[in-house]
Amino acid sequence: MLDALMKIFGKKEETGKIARDRLKVVLIHDRANISPEVMDNLKNDIIKVISNYMEINQQDMDISLANDDDSVALVANIPVSRMKHDKGEH
Repeated sequence: MLDALMKIFGKKEETGKIARDRLKVVLIHDRANISPEVMDNLKNDIIKVISNYMEINQQDMDISLANDDDSVALVANIPVSRMKHDKGEH
């Protein structure tokens, strides 16, 4: 939420930097050979599985691909509201 407020009221990012960041995302997706549809399906599957064990904040979660020199990594930032202690709770 703080990030959203900073984007609204904070310093604006340069257009060139935003364009470079978007291009990096496109290149990473191309390198990993993963379509946007597959990424959406992957995100939905992760939500389903994790929701069996914990309550998560889906609006603030971020799942993306990160590019290293010779590999691509799946990076997930998933805010957890609370753990579900009883498997029958879902």
